Amino acid sequence: MIVDSHAHYDDPAFDADRDEVLKRVFEVTHRVINIGINAERSRSTAELAYKYPQMYAAVGIHPLETDNFEKELPVIEKLAELEKVAAIGEIGLDYHIPADRERQKAAFAAQLEIAGAHSLPVVIHTRNAWEDTFEILERYRPKGVVHSFSGSAQTALRIIRLGMYIGFTGFITDPNVKKGNKALSVIPAERILIETDAPCQPPVSHRGERCDSLMLPETAAHIAAAKGTETEFFAALAAENTLRLFNIGRDRE
Repeated sequence: MIVDSHAHYDDPAFDADRDEVLKRVFEVTHRVINIGINAERSRSTAELAYKYPQMYAAVGIHPLETDNFEKELPVIEKLAELEKVAAIGEIGLDYHIPADRERQKAAFAAQLEIAGAHSLPVVIHTRNAWEDTFEILERYRPKGVVHSFSGSAQTALRIIRLGMYIGFTGFITDPNVKKGNKALSVIPAERILIETDAPCQPPVSHRGERCDSLMLPETAAHIAAAKGTETEFFAALAAENTLRLFNIGRDRE
């Protein structure tokens, strides 16, 4: 069993062949969590979740999409009521490029409140903003996952102490991602999710290609080797971790 905990199949990169790609994906992938980045894309990911039984949606406003977040929040809150919406995300802070940091923090906090009100987990995006991210997470204490992790072992332990999960993309298969690979040694396998961030972040052997969920086994194999276990065993464990976090177990099939 394999589950993609974070993808963007509503992305325009899939406009030409989305149905064909997803048909292949769902032949081997048990579940996909498709992630929103703003109000419009959250609507489209919710629509995809209803079109494909094996797909669930996360809805939210990405930190780099917060220019009009006050107008978009009511849309996110309404979508959060839908049965096939399994999380709020991706939300968080991104200081990689110049941005209004206070505005990002306000949008982040507002969406954590929506998640709490609807008893939903969150999908966290953070880049160059760890201290502010932790300050807000420690205030709200949500259940959820920090996605696309490549940080240090110390940072990973702080996330684990908050009771959250850590998501790894194909990026971790690059041996040059030294901090992220070192962090694998301190993260319990029971707290790891695997993801594609499709169409981005393929494994190193597919660098430059459009990513999709069929590439997940390579990521699973890399992490399994780092944890000293079999690929199938780890992939199944990561899948169960994802189903548990997002409450999309077999009882909802």
